[in-house]
Amino acid sequence: MTRTRIKLVTTSVATAGALLLTLSACGKADMTKQASPFAAAKGSKSVTLSVQTWVGAQANVAVAKYLLEHQLGYHVDTVQVDEIPAWDALSQGRVDAILEDWGHPDQEKRYVQDKKTITAGGGNGVTGHIGWWVPKYWADAHPDVLNWKNLNKYADQLRTSESGSKGQLMDGSPSYVTNDKALVKNLGLNYQVVFAGSEAAQITQIQQFAKQKKPFLTYWYEPQWLFNQVPMVEVKLPAYTDACAAKGTKDPQSIDCAYPTTPLQKYFNTDFAKSGSSAVAFLKNFSWDKNNQNEVSEMIASNGLSADEAAKRWVQEHPDVWKRWLPKK
Repeated sequence: MTRTRIKLVTTSVATAGALLLTLSACGKADMTKQASPFAAAKGSKSVTLSVQTWVGAQANVAVAKYLLEHQLGYHVDTVQVDEIPAWDALSQGRVDAILEDWGHPDQEKRYVQDKKTITAGGGNGVTGHIGWWVPKYWADAHPDVLNWKNLNKYADQLRTSESGSKGQLMDGSPSYVTNDKALVKNLGLNYQVVFAGSEAAQITQIQQFAKQKKPFLTYWYEPQWLFNQVPMVEVKLPAYTDACAAKGTKDPQSIDCAYPTTPLQKYFNTDFAKSGSSAVAFLKNFSWDKNNQNEVSEMIASNGLSADEAAKRWVQEHPDVWKRWLPKK
């Protein structure tokens, strides 16, 4: 959230003992170096799911985990892994499934097409989009800010102590792979990309700005529950084209167009996909819309529920959605 959201590339390394990480855990495990004790255990009815760091992905896993455990009798191990290392872990069988990928062409070619160690699992029903966003209250007062060509006009209003003499373009985690630095340079914008540190820190900063009715410009994405609390409007960047994307694949520093709209995908370890288990059938069927995902995400991130509690509540309220995912007996 390439999380083209284009996102995460750096590997997070936990201590060797940090094997079992739940959705609520603060640490991360580098599953390219340490196998889950439940992964591919012969004779065991278990599944290991990769959990990305943004709350929408956590919502997917929370609901899948709850239903696999309570409807299909599986033990589910969840491990937080950044996006690129997750592909390595998936290929090696250290995790069985990724439930939300925002597009990684290099990894798809390497593991799905060439090595065939990873199998596409279909879409998860949600369409993702990254962009630059400003608060609606500011856009209403200054509608021309919604065209990138006018952003330099407002740079002074967006200066912070972190951005110095330039306007601040706020990003989330420094581990996110974004086009933002290239866009700022190639579009000739008087802005500095400033990382909040994490999605949670970015949300907190946006909420603080909104409470004070201050202007801000931020890298952000849909679906995201925060739009329910802080209405934002997207700034129009130069239109996305396949030619621009192809150029950017060869040289990421050359990107000068908007982010694409991306149907979010699931991927499975190939051995797991071929196992014929009911877990595979269930995860292939797993598909919901952004409203369902946002509902669970907001319960986790804003309402103080644990991932398991949020999943349980959603499952109780939406049997019409999830019963379609259960494999036929």
